[in-house]
Parts: sequence; structure tokens; C-alpha cells
Amino acid sequence: MKAASVKDLKKELQQRSPYELVALCLRLSKFKKENKELLSYLLFDADDEDTFIRRTEAEMLEQFSAINTKSQLFIKKGVSKILRGVKTTIRYSTKKETEVELLLFFCAQMKAIRPSIKRITVLQNLYDRQLDRIRKVIPLLHEDLQHDYSVELEQLL
Repeated sequence: MKAASVKDLKKELQQRSPYELVALCLRLSKFKKENKELLSYLLFDADDEDTFIRRTEAEMLEQFSAINTKSQLFIKKGVSKILRGVKTTIRYSTKKETEVELLLFFCAQMKAIRPSIKRITVLQNLYDRQLDRIRKVIPLLHEDLQHDYSVELEQLL
């Protein structure tokens, strides 16, 4: 089955009643976890971005504390899983400030892992890629935020 274009979907959705739209949204949320998470973000968290960021950071902190540090493989798999979740969460929010804050927190937690990530090449490369991503997003922010986030970034380097 071929998916319709966004323009066609928008046109069709505008012709539906509010009751039908609710039914469509609920049905859509049943098929994929990401759809349900996005709908939850839009309905409950989009208005209060700071609370959303703090809750995401708390989840990250919990996940980092649960990583099995007995083996480099387990550390790599755990960190990769957390990063996938963070990237998905970043996609829900269209704000660049949220992306920078979550990636800075992720990098700070990664740096705190013991044994050190400097001895694990794969993790060091992953860490460096996230720092590069932060460097690319910072110039897109307001000047005051650019300075604040640049200071935080320098502390991670």
C-alpha cells in the first residue's frame, strides 16, 4: 500500500469532523509506540518544555545507573540504547534548546561512566559525534543561549 502525500492527508483531515479526528488519532496511537509517545508529548508536554526535559533527564539518569559495567560490550549496548531513546525524544520536540540540553546531559552522564569511556574507542567516537552535533546546533540558538551552552560544552571537552 502506498502512503498518501502530506498535502493529501491534510486536505482529507480538514474535511473530517472532530469526532472522526479523535477516532483516527486513537487508532493511529495503537499501531506504533512512537505514535503514542508523540501524541502524549503533543497533548501533555509540549506546553511545558522544561518539565519534559527534566523528566527525560531523570529517565536517562536511571538508565545510566542500570548499565552493566562489567564488560565493554554491555556498556556500549547500554549507552547506544539510551542514545536511541534520546534521539527519538528529541524528534518529538522541535525546539533546538531541548536538543542541546538533552545531548549535553547525555554527554555529561557518558563522561561520568566508570570505567572511563576514553579506553573504549567505540564509546569515545560516539561521545565525540554527539559533541559535534551539539556544536552544529548551538549557532542556531539565541545569542544568550549560545554563550551558556558553549560554556557547558567547553566543560565537557
